[in-house]
Amino acid sequence: MNVLGIETSCDETGVAVYSTEKGLIADALHSQVDLHAVYGGVVPEIASRDHIRCLLPLVEQVLGDAGIEKPDAIAYTAGPGLVGALMVGSGMANGLGLSWGCPVIPVHHMEGHLLAPMLEDEAPEYPFLALLVSGGHSMLISVSGLGEYGVLGTTLDDAVGEAFDKTAKLLGLGYPGGPALAALAEEGNDDAFALPRPMLNRPGYDFSFSGLKTAVMLEVRKTQDDDSYESRRADLAASFQRAAVDTLVGRTLQAARKEKLERVVIAGGVGANKLLRSEMAARFDGRVYYPRMAFCTDNGAMIAVAGALRLADAQSAGEIRAQARWSLNTLGPPERKVAGD
Repeated sequence: MNVLGIETSCDETGVAVYSTEKGLIADALHSQVDLHAVYGGVVPEIASRDHIRCLLPLVEQVLGDAGIEKPDAIAYTAGPGLVGALMVGSGMANGLGLSWGCPVIPVHHMEGHLLAPMLEDEAPEYPFLALLVSGGHSMLISVSGLGEYGVLGTTLDDAVGEAFDKTAKLLGLGYPGGPALAALAEEGNDDAFALPRPMLNRPGYDFSFSGLKTAVMLEVRKTQDDDSYESRRADLAASFQRAAVDTLVGRTLQAARKEKLERVVIAGGVGANKLLRSEMAARFDGRVYYPRMAFCTDNGAMIAVAGALRLADAQSAGEIRAQARWSLNTLGPPERKVAGD
């Protein structure tokens, strides 16, 4: 079966077609970075309007690239995310489903990220530990099977991607901040500033990054008037990145040992960070899986493959579903039913 995937949870419009026989056969992505850069962050109203503008042309493009007139099912991101942006994707999916007479599959955005490595030739087998790290989430999840998720830890304040972006702003870098900070960090010394590794010595697997961000802010205030500040910005960026990565890797290793899991999946936008990848490879004795770089950030392919794996959850089109908040704990295995029953 061919599943059309639609992703509109934030500021990227992603569309893809996944075949249960051939794998991913077409995908396209439109980024709104230039639209939001002038504001220093995502403006929800602008995001929704741009999804409306480019979603249908992307659907037509992807179907043409896939060589099909219509899919057998449509998967769309139903949450969590910006509710206006989600409603655009949900409305389009349900409208097309009614027009084409095909079922729709509401997909949890974070499950899409978690399952993104299934797009690769060497996909992880269950069970595994998942580290989901992005601008909105920092989570450690024990994965026993599709829909069988145990959230071991989450962030108590800022997500790690949010901390990267806010720290980049403190350092006077542009938007999006995470990649800009990582690029600057390559020029610096990551031992130059003694920054905290929050929560590492506390029980459990939760994260906290607000204190790390505050520590950077205090260093900026102390040094920004010095003549050497510009040359030391790279050191501060590198020290922040090292502290954040040490925290992520340390927590992941603790959870993997305690849960006796030999496979780790790292997904989400921060999963593209080069230092995070190299540190996990150096410090973890088991196997680490990532989606390809293009599928670390939001994309339609991860929604399409998640929909293909949840075909049993397909339902008749017509109900627009958009949830700004949606706990991963509420998911379960596919319903094992036929759409329309």
